[in-house]
Amino acid sequence: MKKISITFMLLFLVATMFGQSVKTSNDFKPSGAPIVDIYTDFHTDFSNGGSASQFQIGRAYFGYGYKFSPYFSGQVKLDVGNPGVGGLQMTAYLKAAEVTYNRDGFKAQFGLIGTSAFGMIEHDWQNRYLFKTLQDNNGFNPSADLGVLLSYKFAPFISADISMFNGEGYKKLQADSTFKYAFGVTLTPVKGLNIRGYYDVMSKTASQQTVSLFADYNTGGLNIAAEFDKQVNHSMVSGKDYSGVSFFANYRFNKSVKIFGRYDNVTSSTMAGQTNPWNYKKDGSYVIAGVELDPIKGIRVSPNLQIWSPKDSGEHSLTAAYLSMEYKF
Repeated sequence: MKKISITFMLLFLVATMFGQSVKTSNDFKPSGAPIVDIYTDFHTDFSNGGSASQFQIGRAYFGYGYKFSPYFSGQVKLDVGNPGVGGLQMTAYLKAAEVTYNRDGFKAQFGLIGTSAFGMIEHDWQNRYLFKTLQDNNGFNPSADLGVLLSYKFAPFISADISMFNGEGYKKLQADSTFKYAFGVTLTPVKGLNIRGYYDVMSKTASQQTVSLFADYNTGGLNIAAEFDKQVNHSMVSGKDYSGVSFFANYRFNKSVKIFGRYDNVTSSTMAGQTNPWNYKKDGSYVIAGVELDPIKGIRVSPNLQIWSPKDSGEHSLTAAYLSMEYKF
């Protein structure tokens, strides 16, 4: 059944892209550009009466994007960052290796691509260089994976997408017989208001399922958003459930100055035979607030405060003062 689903989606992708008449304008010239995007900061952590300071490069993306025709494009991108395990300080992963077809409201992506789980949320949050989205930070879904994603804008107020991924994320590209299937719908009932519903499923010993609801409203320089996420049988382990909520707002005074704030809360279930939730050490709330300055195109600087309050009473809360920067070209 899985092989049939894969074959059908790939055939549909190829037939849709090449079945249309792709007429390249005589004025069009294929072109490409490098991709460089770097996150860095200086911060001081305050916890249990002590403090520690350090400079840090949180992430660095290097790649190249190329437009073959008015409708076909592709890109390859490396993600260099701290792996979070072992003694390595920085390591590189292939983050993107994709080809995209985009025409008349229909978009198809194939290869190592961004997933559809929280791309819209990350875009509306606007501050990825400061902090990941709730799903990304807590391991609900990877930001990129091997697979295929098809989306279509039926009308100005509704679009939908369907995708199939390897399910391992971009840091584990091995192939197996388990795939993740995802479906999303985005509504724009009135100008400035976006509402998105998302669902995915991946099955082995147990069926991991994720539901995400997101709403975002933009008016003038104000952007307000709310997100709810729930995942059952995390990593396909029965009873290993967790959920989270996130609220954030941005207000831009002008093209150079913006203020922002965000609140996250994540909780996990208590599995049979256990006394504490399975993700107890990481359950808790996170608050971020700060100012962003854009002195010149391609550079963003933000003094901001980040506060972590763990649910585990045996753990200390953490307050961190950051001076964060993103520069890209």
